[in-house]
Amino acid sequence: QVQVAESGGGLVQPGGSLRLSCAASGTIFSGNVMGWYRQAPGKQRELVADITSGARTTYAHSVKGRFTISRDYTKNTVYLQMNSLKPEDTAVYYCNVQYSRLGSVYEYWGQGTQVTVSS
Repeated sequence: QVQVAESGGGLVQPGGSLRLSCAASGTIFSGNVMGWYRQAPGKQRELVADITSGARTTYAHSVKGRFTISRDYTKNTVYLQMNSLKPEDTAVYYCNVQYSRLGSVYEYWGQGTQVTVSS
């Protein structure tokens, strides 16, 4: 079993910055992906960014150039540095950990952290 815990959300003005952290504990097998998703009211959950165990990153088009995802592999922790925040970035941000093993896919979610961008 894997436990996932996010931190770092809050209220920020447009143009401001926030850094989200996500720590995963438990047995996480190699070949995993850690990432951030978000869900705004009335919208579907969407991928924001993810990073593989081989350090390959993926970003949503809407956050490219503003957000940066990184990992500390020794701590099984992933970070999301969010700069130049916009009101449309307001959402609950969820950390996700997933890996495949013996033909099965395992996926774990955190409880979410609220990010509100407003003046």
